[in-house]
Amino acid sequence: MIRTRSLPQRYATALSNGRQEVFADAPIEKGGGGAGLGAHELLEAALAVCINMTVRMHADQHKVPLSSVTTRVSIQRPDGHTVRFDYGIELSGPLSAAQREELEAAARACPVRQTLSKHLEFRAVAEQNA
Repeated sequence: MIRTRSLPQRYATALSNGRQEVFADAPIEKGGGGAGLGAHELLEAALAVCINMTVRMHADQHKVPLSSVTTRVSIQRPDGHTVRFDYGIELSGPLSAAQREELEAAARACPVRQTLSKHLEFRAVAEQNA
């Protein structure tokens, strides 16, 4: 679970999973200070991180000689009813064409992508004091 709290700066927000804390902020053009990732950037980051970790874990488990992977994700809104995540991965290492295909398939199977591909529902629940 992620918990957020307002900071004194306008729109600045601290978020924590109970172990680590990071900071988010609205962009300057939206009245924030731009001192942290914006909310949509955090959504892009969640997918990019998941793809990156999933590819690396797959490479480790299957002894694929991957040196590094770089991922890029951006949210696109081509119309009023569609949200699309465009992503790219750069794989480094002495990889065969078959190994590259295998790692690209692993990227498509990342858990965050699987979650975002499902029907989503939102439900407000009463906050419990910690």
